[in-house]
Amino acid sequence: MHNFRTKFIAAGALALSLGLGAVSAKAQEFINVLTGGTSGVYYPLGVALSEIYGKGIEGARTQVQATKASVENLNLLQQGKGEIAFALGDAVKLAAEGNTEAGFPGKLDKLRGIAAIYPNYIQIVASKESGIKTLADLKGKSLSVGAPASGTELNARAIFAAAGLNYEDLGRVEYLPFAESVELIKNRQLDATLQSAGLGVASIRDLATSVPINVVAVPAQDVAKIGSPYLSVTIPKGTYEGQTEDVATAAVGNFLITHADVSDETGYQMTKLLFENLDQLTAAHAAAKAIDMAKALHGMPVPLHPGAERYYKEKGLVK
Repeated sequence: MHNFRTKFIAAGALALSLGLGAVSAKAQEFINVLTGGTSGVYYPLGVALSEIYGKGIEGARTQVQATKASVENLNLLQQGKGEIAFALGDAVKLAAEGNTEAGFPGKLDKLRGIAAIYPNYIQIVASKESGIKTLADLKGKSLSVGAPASGTELNARAIFAAAGLNYEDLGRVEYLPFAESVELIKNRQLDATLQSAGLGVASIRDLATSVPINVVAVPAQDVAKIGSPYLSVTIPKGTYEGQTEDVATAAVGNFLITHADVSDETGYQMTKLLFENLDQLTAAHAAAKAIDMAKALHGMPVPLHPGAERYYKEKGLVK
């Protein structure tokens, strides 16, 4: 018994000394990474991020949660049910404002910024046989606009308003995630899908290799009508099989967001490790190639987390 007790005390002392030696975190730091559907871009990047944090933050236990993306993620952060989340810029802005129509119960005042990451391209893809080539051609046709009140669906509403269209103009509206939308098009049960994601998203790659497609343009003048945080961009030809020319569309920046109750040290480590491991993120999904520390603060819709701010001060991005 004496021997066991001595061992127990020694183990406790060792754990204590290890704990005191740990610069970065409490003995058991839990980091839940909130992503999106498994066929999107948030999910593979979230898996990579959780691995980076699991290795790099002492005592951290990490997990990845597949969600309905932006809106759900921001609501979960406000409730303290996640430590870091991927979200679209317009959703973050609407969350901070407490826009109930967008799916927020009130102003989400605990949201804090980590970094602007890469832009989401709003990609409207129709089966060639649907004959849809322009936004106006969507009238009377069937379109999936993403899960209800998701970041993608908020983008769909904005694009439609700018083009002088609304959901009533469509033959049918489906509120489905990316992979399910693609399956319906393959089975000729749906004409088109609007997906807000990084370029080369798996779901559209899969669709383009299965059936001939048209990538539908969102003209620059429509994007200008929406204004910030929307930008006019180009989907380069050859991004998807059968896409023979560049197509104009809109992009909205993605952000990594945390909440005010996450410790300053953890916020600092999450920011630092993000930028120190961009190669691992790019290996997980090519969209991460666009992550650039010089643009980390561009258009940030909420206050920076103090830990992130400390990192940016060290790097000279914040005075």
